[in-house]
Amino acid sequence: MGTPDDLLAVPGGVIVLRDEGTKVTWPVEVSDFLLAPEPVTRELYRAITGAVPLSPAGPRTPITEVSWLQAVRFCNALSQRNGLEPCYLLGTDPDGLDVDWDAAASGYRLPTEAEWEHACRAGSSEVRPGELDEIAWYRGNSGGRVHDVATRAPNAWGFHDMIGNVWEWCWDLFDREVYGPYRVFRGGGWQDHPRGCRASCRRKSHPTLRIDDLGFRVARRR
Repeated sequence: MGTPDDLLAVPGGVIVLRDEGTKVTWPVEVSDFLLAPEPVTRELYRAITGAVPLSPAGPRTPITEVSWLQAVRFCNALSQRNGLEPCYLLGTDPDGLDVDWDAAASGYRLPTEAEWEHACRAGSSEVRPGELDEIAWYRGNSGGRVHDVATRAPNAWGFHDMIGNVWEWCWDLFDREVYGPYRVFRGGGWQDHPRGCRASCRRKSHPTLRIDDLGFRVARRR
């Protein structure tokens, strides 16, 4: 992945997000957009940034142990390499609260969580868009490790690893009033139980968090 042609078109629609802690639901209208069919790999991350975190994982596994702040910097670097206008204006706040997103820019970016869930569901209203063992690497079948991307079945719109393998950073703040700068991540990872591997499951952490089951994929406007 690395050129605009690699991204898949996602049709617009309305997705209903749900916070399980507060039991609150809210609809979000999603416009047409483009999304990578798989998470950013270690080999792509190295090609763009020049280095990857130390890991025994192979080059075709999702990049992990990268923070939200590193993910948005990667998006800008990938945009510049491909001759596109970067989406993010980066500031100096260590919490990332001064990162601005230019929605009109042509470059790569993180999906919003509404975009992410809309693409993950691929028109399905089920708990997940397929049988767990067929579409995901999770605690029950991963053997305790991350796996190469696109080695489980895609969903109906052609997206791999939306469920399982690694969680994925999204653009959104989780709840600024309660959690400050914490950002959303979605999808479940290789060490999660089935409950964590659902299309609606939302988690969050500080934008400097770096762990071995959290990566990201890129999006663009259409």
